[in-house]
Amino acid sequence: MMEMKKRITLELRNRSPAEVSELVVDSCRSSDGEVEGLSDDYQTLELLSMVNVGLTSLAKLPHLPKLRKLEISDNVISGGLDKLAEKCPNLTYLNLSGNKIKELTTIKALQNCKSLRSLELYSCEVTTLEDYREGVFDLLPQVTFLDGFDQEDNELPDSEADLDDAAGPTGDGDEDDEDSEGSEGEEEVGLSYLMKDGIQDEEDDDDYVEEEEDEDGEDGVAVHGEKRKRPQDDLGDDDDDDDDDDDDD
Repeated sequence: MMEMKKRITLELRNRSPAEVSELVVDSCRSSDGEVEGLSDDYQTLELLSMVNVGLTSLAKLPHLPKLRKLEISDNVISGGLDKLAEKCPNLTYLNLSGNKIKELTTIKALQNCKSLRSLELYSCEVTTLEDYREGVFDLLPQVTFLDGFDQEDNELPDSEADLDDAAGPTGDGDEDDEDSEGSEGEEEVGLSYLMKDGIQDEEDDDDYVEEEEDEDGEDGVAVHGEKRKRPQDDLGDDDDDDDDDDDDD
């Protein structure tokens, strides 16, 4: 199996350490159980994967200020997690599955990893403890997802951007919600006002029609809406016209 130092050199692919943002060195071998071949020169590294390399300690992990995702599953790490807060201050995702973590007190060392949002502990002995999930969430309130699910059994998002969104709304988002609610309230008030205005107009029209009916009623002529009864004299004139037409014939 290839040594870790040699594997890292191959993965650089003629790049300088400062140019590397992702580094995957799974299934190589650490000679002494420590991190080898990495230095503080990897200042832009955001993803580091060292799965199944025989790690027993993270003591020699260099300072990686931009590291957000650390995959170190299937190793033999049993402690020393307190180093991560200092060495990886922006870490949001940590996979410790398949390591030798047995007690919640070991996990407590991650309390200072303030940016940590997702933690994986599959196949660690600690997962067999009673109330394991509740215990981890109590110890690490900054963690939203444990073993792929949050406290309401919602699944871990695929993308890192979705993970940030799921962790909780930002202040700007709250302001947007307030603005949206305010706009909706204004629309409702405006609609209510228009509806009230329309009802008032209809009432005014009804009053106008009633006044016309009252006036016509005083003259002794029956009125039914807009239709009026024809005067009797008009009917007589029509009969005369019909007689004249018969004489002409």
